[in-house]
Amino acid sequence: MALITRGFGGRGGQRDSRLPPGQTHVDDWPVLTAGATPDVDPSVWEFTVATESGDPMTWDWDSFRALGMEEFRVDIHCVTHWSRLGMPWRGVSLDRVFEQVETSYDYVMAHSYGGYTTNVPLEELLGGRAWIAFEADGEPLEPEHGGPARLVVPHLYFWKSAKWVRGLTMMPQDEPGFWEERGYHLHGDPWTEERYS
Repeated sequence: MALITRGFGGRGGQRDSRLPPGQTHVDDWPVLTAGATPDVDPSVWEFTVATESGDPMTWDWDSFRALGMEEFRVDIHCVTHWSRLGMPWRGVSLDRVFEQVETSYDYVMAHSYGGYTTNVPLEELLGGRAWIAFEADGEPLEPEHGGPARLVVPHLYFWKSAKWVRGLTMMPQDEPGFWEERGYHLHGDPWTEERYS
């Protein structure tokens, strides 16, 4: 009987234990985008959380950042097999957002400027596990990387970290977003290679 452990590659040399199966370490940040890159000025950027109450909460650029910016360093893993380790970011934890939001729903649909969507269970966004990021590598996010703001959910494949994020809609059950409707996995855990449904 074979014993398989998280991050063990088993092929020549030592594999970094932070790399999920099937991933390759990169030092750069590849750009992958389906469709045009939106140009969103921070002066008009808004972030909205819509719940079952029908009364959405909305923040503008300054009020959202005033929730509490923090620095964090995480590994990110793209479904196309690259991983970047220990990447520095700056943004607002979704824990701070949900301190102000009342909902009984367990699922979230993230929405982006440009129409992109992706689904995430609410529990995956809480407990210090997800942020709305405004900076990466010590610089404001460039539009090609999702600026002015993107969702960062580092423990899931990076398509779940929606670029150009503009809000979240609470849902009573899980529903597929853009890539999930096109055959990607509903959940997207890189450690169990949940790439496709």
